[in-house]
Amino acid sequence: MSTSQRRLVLTASSIVGVLFLSACTAGAGGAAAPTSTSVPSDQRLENVQPALPEGRVIATGTVLDTDGEAQLCLGPVAESFPPQCAGIPLDGWTWDGVDGSESSGSTTWGTYAVYGTYDGERYAVTDPPIMLALYDPIRPEDPTGGVDGGASDADLAAVQDDIAARLGHRALSLHPERGYVWLQVVWDDGTLHKAADAEFGDDVVIVTSSLREID
Repeated sequence: MSTSQRRLVLTASSIVGVLFLSACTAGAGGAAAPTSTSVPSDQRLENVQPALPEGRVIATGTVLDTDGEAQLCLGPVAESFPPQCAGIPLDGWTWDGVDGSESSGSTTWGTYAVYGTYDGERYAVTDPPIMLALYDPIRPEDPTGGVDGGASDADLAAVQDDIAARLGHRALSLHPERGYVWLQVVWDDGTLHKAADAEFGDDVVIVTSSLREID
């Protein structure tokens, strides 16, 4: 083989090696979230603000009262004794006439359906609460219509990680299921869902609201 032929073979081999290493490097970094870069920053999921509910809403969760400061826990509750959470401050809460509570030290708690109004930061109780064991809610409609999503597991994992990093504690729960990423927030009037559609594609992310309008 001539010197020029050897150089040609070595050059071709080098190119193949570079391409192989580049592919491996890209794979090692993990899949990036399939987001749209054309969405303006003020319309991105972490920046949009849903309009507040105009009337009463209802929510179910743990009411946790420590030293007279009550909060409604809609997200995870630590299984300690007494339990702990980072919830919405409750105004107008009283334990008078309310059954189903437990107490330890200066903390009292129980699980209830709570009627109230929401101003974006605090929840004002408007009606007597219902013990969750006695509450019979209307089953919400499946927002997917019973149809599984088509996103891959890798894309769902990338979207989940991206949303978790951007929303932080605003994401009460976040998990992949049936081909979608399910995102639960305190309140959404459809604004967050539209923002997620614009960034990740239609119905890749299903946004559910913990608060439900009743008026």
